[in-house]
Amino acid sequence: MILSGNEPLPKLELTYPCTWRYKLVGEAHELIFSAVCEVILEKEHTLTPSNISKNGRYLSMNLDLLVMNEDERTFIYEALKAHQHIKMVL
Repeated sequence: MILSGNEPLPKLELTYPCTWRYKLVGEAHELIFSAVCEVILEKEHTLTPSNISKNGRYLSMNLDLLVMNEDERTFIYEALKAHQHIKMVL
């Protein structure tokens, strides 16, 4: 499917529960880890290093966890995005 830029993106259809990956960008592994712990509390997850920016100021980490529904997936995204130690969530 090719979009011309005028059409809305098709709605993502997922079957829940499912494993979801968030890519988190921040300034230090420890700060990202702290933010993840504050947002998801004791929920089982995997946090792995991903990339480092060209100048070394920012780094990214992959957060993989089981989400039960779209509301939970969106809530975690918004909470991570709003956290002071997370610069960007993809």
